[in-house]
Amino acid sequence: MSPRRRDAESTAAARAERRAELLATAAEVFASRGYAATTVREVAEAADMLGGSLYYHFDSKESMVDEILSAFLTEMWAAYDKVTGSGLGARETFEALIVESFRTIHRHRPAVVIYQNESKHLATNPRFSYLTESQRRFREMWLSVLDRGVTDGVFRADLDTGLIYRFIRDTVWLAASWYRGDGPLPAEEIARQYIAMVLEGILTTT
Repeated sequence: MSPRRRDAESTAAARAERRAELLATAAEVFASRGYAATTVREVAEAADMLGGSLYYHFDSKESMVDEILSAFLTEMWAAYDKVTGSGLGARETFEALIVESFRTIHRHRPAVVIYQNESKHLATNPRFSYLTESQRRFREMWLSVLDRGVTDGVFRADLDTGLIYRFIRDTVWLAASWYRGDGPLPAEEIARQYIAMVLEGILTTT
């Protein structure tokens, strides 16, 4: 490899690393202050740089939140698709999805908070139509698992699966508002305890 090419690759790697750092900072700021209420200047200040310098990496605040959310959802769906395509039974699929949800919160907590707080507003912009599609897929995935569990006699038939889905959605994902990676319980242990609490209520007794 020529010195010029090596230098070019080193520069590209350094820029990619800096870009990732800036996205992480932006995610924290958007999550804590709210996307609409945050200016590009505030993101730049949090990153300890001039506002104009941020435009060297991103053309707009919209581009930043787009990358934050799309990266989070891409990783989340890769994990979910692996679980749902693994041939597990309904109960095992239920448990694995809860675990992957908390792992996602651990890795992308600020992005999850942004998703929870900003999706409804952002989805009115065609650029963010994938947010509505993700919500639809999420609902269909969970209802499929729950309905299969009822059909197989694993989950109680007297409980409305739509209500169970909403309970899971709200109790799991709203955990991003209080979860801390350096807290006393790791993500997997929180998931285990959530699974125990939820399954206690929906499993059949036989």
